[in-house]
Amino acid sequence: MSRTCGECTLCCKLLPVRELNKLAGMRCPHQRHGKGCGIYGRHPPSCRVWSCAWLVDDDAGDLRRPDRAHYVIDIMPDFITATFEDAPDQRLPVLQIWIDPQHPDAHRDPALRAYIATRCEQEGGMAALIRYDSARAFVLFPPAISSDGQWHEIHTGVSDREHTAAEINAALTGAFK
Repeated sequence: MSRTCGECTLCCKLLPVRELNKLAGMRCPHQRHGKGCGIYGRHPPSCRVWSCAWLVDDDAGDLRRPDRAHYVIDIMPDFITATFEDAPDQRLPVLQIWIDPQHPDAHRDPALRAYIATRCEQEGGMAALIRYDSARAFVLFPPAISSDGQWHEIHTGVSDREHTAAEINAALTGAFK
């Protein structure tokens, strides 16, 4: 698949950039409308190595460009810690999907739901962490990992925190315990 960002700079608005002290959901001060990054070539390492799934994932073929869909699928995996009453806490892998807060229902896009469902099946069970900014998120469970075969949104008990290097490594290698 050969795609380019074109005029899309939605990741520059939605994703946090530690090196720039830029919070999620805030427009980057170096973002140039329709032109990309004003400091391209000198931009932070986290920006240099990052790509969205729309650009690099062959399974993203049915998705619209992020600025038209109003969401960005992060290729960096993450995890949530699920707490159960009668069982130990369990780490569950999640796709990170950053939603433009001006379009809060963008996660309902049928093409996105199909993409999440496919990734869930390919990965042997994976939910999606729907993020609006640094403080607001919820977990979306696809039918394949739901006992009733339906989509489920869990809005309570979801908090966002930075993970340690060991935790991120575990997420990247699939070593969830």
